[in-house]
Amino acid sequence: MQNKISKNLSGAEMKALLEYYSARSNTDENLFSAPDPLQVLKPLARAPHAPVIALICALFAYGNAGQIVKFLNSLNFDLLGSDEKTIKSALQGKKYRFQSERDVAEIFLTLRRLCECDIEKIILNGMKNGEIINGINALIAQIYELSEYRSAGYEFFFGKNFTTKPTSPYKRYNLFLRWMVRKSDIDLGLFSRISSSKLLIPLDTHTHKVSLALGLIDRKVYDFRAVSALSAKLREFDPHDPIKYDFALYRLGQSREIEELIKNLK
Repeated sequence: MQNKISKNLSGAEMKALLEYYSARSNTDENLFSAPDPLQVLKPLARAPHAPVIALICALFAYGNAGQIVKFLNSLNFDLLGSDEKTIKSALQGKKYRFQSERDVAEIFLTLRRLCECDIEKIILNGMKNGEIINGINALIAQIYELSEYRSAGYEFFFGKNFTTKPTSPYKRYNLFLRWMVRKSDIDLGLFSRISSSKLLIPLDTHTHKVSLALGLIDRKVYDFRAVSALSAKLREFDPHDPIKYDFALYRLGQSREIEELIKNLK
């Protein structure tokens, strides 16, 4: 599927293509046409602790989309306002893929404490040189300060911060920030102090493959360098809101429509 379609299109034509699929994809109708964790979050946008609920939905967003949505729908987010004993009791038997029953309970306990923090401020304070990846790094560091609990499942859920430079795509944190920062179409716009121009692509396997197929990037390794390259490329088409193309690229891969598109563009 790794055809260089960009060789056949001018910059203006590629922008028009992306704009078309973005306008088509970034609607509630399309959002609810196939499983996506944002479906669970949207009705809770005005709920208490909405930013922390969004973070839970984003960080559990790994694996099969249908299973993600099913698990998220089984969670009681009101527990974020409960005491620790209630949280542990209510989450008995609750586990998801790499997270054991205790991991899930400890995750809720940690994020209950995060509810007392200003997540957006943590990210802004960490944005060295204005780079949002440094803000993500600061948020991860802050999260680990909220609990002494550690396990493989717990650390997979929250990810690991970096000491010198990032290598991970940080897909789930970038997805969280897309939801929270973008103020139009399907996203929530609950953060007001971070510019959408700073966002990075929530690169997953679908988005990566589609971007390679369209010739938007040529880095075949799924890592932070690919994130940086694709984000920079998308800024050429919209410097103010480059990540508005994310959901369109994802849907093209998830639906496998990209295969037909490539045939038509050859």
